[in-house]
Amino acid sequence: MIIKDARFVVSNTEVDKCPKSDLPEYAFIGRSNVGKSSLINMITNQKKLAMISGKPGKTRLINHFIINGKWYLVDLPGYGYAKISKSERKKWEQMIRRYLLKRKNLYGVFVLIDARHEPQNADLEFMQWLGESQVSFVMVFTKVDKLTPKEQTEYQQKYSEKMLETWDETPMMFESSAENGLGRDEILAFINNVNNVEQAE
Repeated sequence: MIIKDARFVVSNTEVDKCPKSDLPEYAFIGRSNVGKSSLINMITNQKKLAMISGKPGKTRLINHFIINGKWYLVDLPGYGYAKISKSERKKWEQMIRRYLLKRKNLYGVFVLIDARHEPQNADLEFMQWLGESQVSFVMVFTKVDKLTPKEQTEYQQKYSEKMLETWDETPMMFESSAENGLGRDEILAFINNVNNVEQAE
């Protein structure tokens, strides 16, 4: 897939105010500071489409971007961010879950995982909820350029082993790096394939 046009559409906190659900939609989410905005910019080949900040918790809204006029890329707030009040965090969680459960045109969720860390409870619990809620998702390991190939394999193996304690099989996994563009073609090919399959049905 070649991205010729990627444009910001709208930001909001209410599912009912999201764009009309007449196009395929793919949401990107992960723990705060996982490199989500950098990955979105890398995928769309734009430097400032999604705002990047060194401060965790920058994204606090549901952000819609339209790609090639044919599908939406959605930047969701990060989860597991501790430096806000419990009431504020609960609002975020409710907003995210309402979106994930109510958007009929949501074709898939990309759960971003920092490749440099051991399996984190926040990630595992969120993916467990997605599975129980029957929300389709794949995993994207970010910042793999910070690891050696051996370390990449070891960390992913640990995630697979941990998930297989409760899952029958692990979700599809992608490796990515906003620094060198790793994973861009594979992620876009996946989205293109899902779009083609859904539209053929």
